[in-house]
Amino acid sequence: MTAVPAAGRPAPPSAAAIGLARTALELRLYVRGPAQVVFSFAYPIVMLVVFASVFAGEDRPGGVPFAQYFLAGIAATGIMLTSFQAVGTAIAEERDRGDLARLQTLGTPPVGYFLGKAGQVLVTTVLQLAVLLTVAALAYDVSLPTDAGRWLTFAWVVLGGALAGTVLGIAVASVGSSRSVGNGIAAFAIVLQFFSGVFFVFSELPPWMQEVAAVFPLKWLVQGMRSVFLPDAAAAVEPAGSWEHGTTALVLAAWVVIGVVVCARAFRWRRAA
Repeated sequence: MTAVPAAGRPAPPSAAAIGLARTALELRLYVRGPAQVVFSFAYPIVMLVVFASVFAGEDRPGGVPFAQYFLAGIAATGIMLTSFQAVGTAIAEERDRGDLARLQTLGTPPVGYFLGKAGQVLVTTVLQLAVLLTVAALAYDVSLPTDAGRWLTFAWVVLGGALAGTVLGIAVASVGSSRSVGNGIAAFAIVLQFFSGVFFVFSELPPWMQEVAAVFPLKWLVQGMRSVFLPDAAAAVEPAGSWEHGTTALVLAAWVVIGVVVCARAFRWRRAA
């Protein structure tokens, strides 16, 4: 039988409503940490400035200016920073401080908590990318897409990458203390950036590096971004000779599912005894 709320007592809010409220709260908490805000927004821009300045005048495969070619990798690594790295570290810290234990005591459903984190990541990711693309276009004359199809690709690649990074960040947050999780995520993120073509032309990396990178979502996130910002002819230098949009969507979706399953099994409100 369907439970009927006691007379005069309102029904409890749904997980979606709690998630929306948590998103607003997560955003307020986010802007109250200026160091995190500055780092999240400044890191991709600093990367763009450094690479575009050091390699000014050089072209990548297909005659594409250096700043335009590597904008894809910089945008992708910014998404990873805002989702996987920031979320994993933040949740581990919240657990160590006892914040999650208090939320559990208040009856917060895990789904509502996860939705709040995902909402905060999506909002900050959109703002971060807007700032990065504006700087790239105005300061380095990077040509941004002019057709709706490329922007549609940009939208689903960003959404898939941000969601995959968020659920994986939540998943790894349960493996240890905030210090061990933060150090482990940072080290893994740096290595993955080198393997995934963020700093180098992916097709010029050793084959074994390409094979390792293909297992993880960052490689596909970077490749999806390249398909947005580079001319169609640039697809010829990709390992498969095409942008592989179908594979990109499949891999990102698969990692979202994997992350959700791991979250459901491994997420802990409290520190292990």
